[in-house]
Amino acid sequence: MSDLTISRNAEFPDPLRIARAKASPNLGPRLLFFTGGSALNDISRSLKRYTHNSVHLITPFDSGGSSRVLRDAFDMPAVGDLRSRLMALADETDLGQPDIFALFSHRLPVDVPRQQAAAEFEAILRAEHPLMQAISLPMQTLILQQLESFVEHATGDFDFRRASIGNLILAGGYFSSGRELEPALFLMSKMVHALGTVQAVADVNLHIGAELQDGGRIIGQKELTGKEAAPLSQPIRRMFLSDGRNELPAEAVRLPERNRLLIERADLICYPPGSLYSSVIANLLPAGVGQAVAARGVPKIYVPSLGVDPECNGSGLGDQVGVLLSALRADAGADCPSERLMSAVICDRGRLGAQEAQEIEARHGVPCIAADLAQEERADRYDPVRLCDALISLC
Repeated sequence: MSDLTISRNAEFPDPLRIARAKASPNLGPRLLFFTGGSALNDISRSLKRYTHNSVHLITPFDSGGSSRVLRDAFDMPAVGDLRSRLMALADETDLGQPDIFALFSHRLPVDVPRQQAAAEFEAILRAEHPLMQAISLPMQTLILQQLESFVEHATGDFDFRRASIGNLILAGGYFSSGRELEPALFLMSKMVHALGTVQAVADVNLHIGAELQDGGRIIGQKELTGKEAAPLSQPIRRMFLSDGRNELPAEAVRLPERNRLLIERADLICYPPGSLYSSVIANLLPAGVGQAVAARGVPKIYVPSLGVDPECNGSGLGDQVGVLLSALRADAGADCPSERLMSAVICDRGRLGAQEAQEIEARHGVPCIAADLAQEERADRYDPVRLCDALISLC
């Protein structure tokens, strides 16, 4: 078996490729996303109509929201984005598991006394809660085993308010698997019949850090996003992985072999909408990612966010393309050609003007494609169907 490089003219969108994918999504193309957060969830739900073979490499480095509670209590990677993407990819047809989906998506109340949230969790653990009673054996037993594993590691003062049951199940699976995420993700994927693959880009308990233009440093995802902390006052110069205090050497965290193989087999690689640094570039930090991307001769597409990204500190689209290329070249090599790392930028024509597109191509050697991709009612968000049509057309 040998690899061939074939060039073709792509119709955009391509009705034939779209129809073919929808007719046999189980045989659909392997679109691989470097992603995190929730920005891609609606698009992932639509993508299930085209392919059941999409791959989502997700950052486990978040330090905010409900994931922070688990990280602080158990010294573990963040699982919230992994769980939410599995829910987005879950089979929601009659062949799926709607009762399990409902339980995994359930959040305990937040504006209640701690004892009330703990009491609801106890009802779930005793299989007395309606959501657990709706699940038949033996699946109910398997889920309870994961929750019991979580309880074994939890302290008596754990605050269950706002806890996602799916996150607690993933945490229990993590503990029962010798503190490894992959077996827990595999089990949850089978439970909800996920129509795609979800993996942590690296199975490590670390944080992301940023060096700012003025030389200052910030450590922790929640300090970068402008949501739980004030927006950055300085542009980000570069990103790194940290143990929570110090920067780690680039070689300290390597891309797992299983994820390298997923990149090697991808039919299209996408840097999708979302927080540029904490959701996209965070996934490019493990050693070996840039090299694996450069080695794969398939379309590599950047789909920038349409709304304001507080992490980008007012930088233009051309600057964002440059940041992505620099992050990839940090591993692939400073002289790696742009076309091996990014084939094109695809964006809504309302966000990408002709002059800006010309400047990006002249500056970075990356062509730009403008199309009607935004929602009719919200110009700052992509229409999931239009964007899926566009990506499938390029496979």
